[in-house]
Amino acid sequence: MSKYAALWEQIQKDGRPSFTLTFGEIQEMGGIPLDHSFLKYKKELTEYGYEVGKISMKEQTVIFWKIG
Repeated sequence: MSKYAALWEQIQKDGRPSFTLTFGEIQEMGGIPLDHSFLKYKKELTEYGYEVGKISMKEQTVIFWKIG
């Protein structure tokens, strides 16, 4: 099981076409701090019907897009 599985499940349940989460919100939802491994694991999100859009280090946000 992926360390980000809890986060991916929360994103899938959201259902919106696109939305932005802060790094803090991601940590809360996933139960783990956001780190560089997120870049590796983000590919798993497609299995949940979403993809990672823009990651802003300056604003500390991540945009998520629903696939299709």
